[in-house]
Parts: sequence; C-alpha cells; structure tokens
Amino acid sequence: MSLKKFLCIPLVLALLVFSLSGCGGSSHSNNFSSTDDTTEEQQNNQEQQDTQDQQDQQDNQQENQDNNGTDNGTDNGTDNGTDNGTDDTTNDDTSGYDYSSTTADTNAILVDDTSDTNEYSNITVYKSGSSSQSDNPDFYGTNAAILAKNGLSLTLNNITVDTAGSYANAVFSYGEGTEIIINDSTITTTSNNSGGIMATYNGDITASNLTITTSGGSSAAIRSDRDGGTMTVDGGTYTTSGTGSPVIYSTATINVSNATLKSTTAQGVVVEGKNSVSLTNCTMTVNNTTVNGNQTTEKQAVMIYQSNSGDASTGKGAFSMSGGSITNTTGDIFYVTNTTADITLDNVTITNNDSSGVFLKAALAGWSTTNGGTVTLTANNQDIDGDFVVDSASSLTLALGGSSSLNGAINSAKSGASISVTIESGSTWTLTGDSYVTSITNNGTINQGSYSLYENGTAYTAE
Repeated sequence: MSLKKFLCIPLVLALLVFSLSGCGGSSHSNNFSSTDDTTEEQQNNQEQQDTQDQQDQQDNQQENQDNNGTDNGTDNGTDNGTDNGTDDTTNDDTSGYDYSSTTADTNAILVDDTSDTNEYSNITVYKSGSSSQSDNPDFYGTNAAILAKNGLSLTLNNITVDTAGSYANAVFSYGEGTEIIINDSTITTTSNNSGGIMATYNGDITASNLTITTSGGSSAAIRSDRDGGTMTVDGGTYTTSGTGSPVIYSTATINVSNATLKSTTAQGVVVEGKNSVSLTNCTMTVNNTTVNGNQTTEKQAVMIYQSNSGDASTGKGAFSMSGGSITNTTGDIFYVTNTTADITLDNVTITNNDSSGVFLKAALAGWSTTNGGTVTLTANNQDIDGDFVVDSASSLTLALGGSSSLNGAINSAKSGASISVTIESGSTWTLTGDSYVTSITNNGTINQGSYSLYENGTAYTAE
C-alpha cells in the first residue's frame, strides 16, 4: 500500500489493518557464500555438496516424476525450478525416454544422499540443455545425464543414454568413494564437451561391453577431468569424431581391455600429468587429422603431456599396452612434451601408415619453453618400425627386451640432450639412418648396415 493511499484511510481502520497484518510481516535470513576468486576450486567443491544438493535435486526429482508419467501427460519439457541456465527445449522430443532433462545444469538421474534407488536397468535416458558454465559441468557433473556423487554407488544395466547439449556428459562419477558400475549399455553424445563415461575428484567407474559414440569437440568416449579417479573398462566399442576428442583422455588411472577404440579426428589416447592409461588386447585405430589449439602442430596416436591447467598433478605420466594393435593414419605413434613419461609395450602390433611419421617424438611445445619430454620406453617381445626424434630439451631411455626388434634411427639430428639404449639378449636393432646416442649397452644384436652409430660422439664398435 502506498503512503498516499495510507493517509487517506481513517486512523481507526489503519490501526486495525496494521494489527491484523502481524505487526510488520515475516523476517528472512540471508544466506551468504564466499566467492573469493583465489580459492574458487575449493569453494566450488563445497557449493556442490551444500547448495547443489538442495537446489538441483528438487528440480531433478520433479523432472523425473514428470517423465515417469506422474503428471498425467501434461509435461511439455519446460522447467519449473529455479535454474538460470539456458533452456534448450524447442526441438526436444522426450516422449520415448524413461528419464530426461531438457534444462541446463540439471541431471536426468541424480544419485546422492537423498536418492530413493541406486540401481537402474533397461531404461532410456535423454539430456539436453547447454550449460553456460564450464568448470561445474566438467568438474562436478552438474549438466550430466546421469550423476552419482557423495560417495554413493550406482549400478546401471542395459541402459541407453543420449545427450544433445554442450557440457552434457553422459554418465558421471564425482567424488571420493563414489562408484558407478555400468554394463551392456549404449551411450551417444552429439555436442561439445560431452564425454561418454567420466570421473573426477577420485570418483570410480567400472564398465563392461559399452557402445559409446561421441561427435562433439572435446568429448572423449572415456573421459576424466580434475583429480580423476579410477576407470576400468572391459569389452565394447568406443568411437569419437570431434576435434580434441581422443577415445581416452586421462587425468586418472584408466585400464581398458578387450575393447575396440576408434578416433577419426583426434588422438586415440591422451594422458595428462601424473596419470596413466593401460590397454590390454585392445584394437585401436587412429586418424588424428585436426590439431586442437595452437600449442603444437604435431599429430599422433598417443600423446603424453602436461597442460599446466591444474587439472592433473605434475609428475610422471604412463602408457602401457599388452597385446592388441595400434593402426595410425596421420602423424607419429607417440608424442611426449612438457612431462616425464613411461611407455611400456609388450607384443603389440603397431602400424603407421603415414610414411613421414616417426615412432616417437619427444620435444618442446607451446606448454613450456624449457621442458620437452623425458621418456623411458621399455619394449618386451615388441617389433618397432620407425625413428625416434628427440630435441635438445628432451631425453630418451630405451630398453629392448625379450625378442624385440627395432628398425629405425635414433636422434639422427644429433639434438637429443641424453639418449641411453639397452639391447638385451635376443633383441635386435637395425639402423635405417645415422644415429647418435649418449650410451649403449648391447647384449643383443646391432645391424648398422651402411649407417653410422655414435656413442657419446665416438663411432660405435660392436664388442
């Protein structure tokens, strides 16, 4: 009531109204949260535990009730919650799905402390709604189709998940103690920053016999981000076609066996920082046609690096592969930059169809002006065809064991800072160009042919 109208009412009536109104109305307390930019990551963690559980869970529960038919068919895809995200509902048809969310920064299924169930079978799930954020959906899964968090376990059997929004990862495990088990399921994502299965902050995922297809940029089929976790995958087919979308992007411990891995645009595997990927009896086909970003022009099947973004701890990265095959179409097989890396190969069939590509390159790139790649490569019963290129900021320790063979040149440009080669009994190195190393331990066979081999600047003479 305005002051002008108030003065026109008789005093007695005004006093009566005032008395009936409760003498001033209700009182509301204010909720404050620190937004100091210097501690953004810690605060985001706390906000996800406190604020998101209270706000987004209400939205998700309402959407899931609607999508399960409890609104007698009146749901038209709109969101009645309090989210400020972009609502991408115009062309969404969710009628064929059991669970869906078409609103940014909500989940179709959220499993946390307030959830009624932690097991789903034979369901279909749809997620759209492009998040306007980046860290929250990539670190905490706020826009994922399916999110498990707060140390909960979630089991998924024979499900289908489709996502169409940016930052709409399909199945997301967030936080220490959280575990998702997913079997015999199909996942398709079509927009950018939308991985297939994803773990962050020590969340775990165990998967078997999945078919995952992603077509957006930065959308690895098997994906992790800040502080990773453990991801174990057995069987299935995993295919990516977007720029910056390797089949596997690891800021975690990722073990994959008996699977088919295919990338038509990016690398097959990328390991960032102090993390690892282990492949056992996998078939990997790679055609890295497009470089993501401007830090390097190199293309490869497997990249190990440190981005300095804070997503991965600094330390030794690792890639190991036993059995199976790598077939590469464009560029090199291995590329290491701005980090230390262990590469272990055991009886892997490796084919590079790019005649200008090398087997391994360790070199500077845009992530550092001083730190190249420090590589230890251990080969056991392994055939290697291709050269090793090492620049002045990089080093190589190579060990050929079992019945391994190397057909290639090492450090032909004489640029490597330090290069050590060990050839064990039963293994052979056949030179295809002049090679320059710091030290050689030869208990096997070196075939120089017409090429020169120098050890610490002196022509090598076989003992």
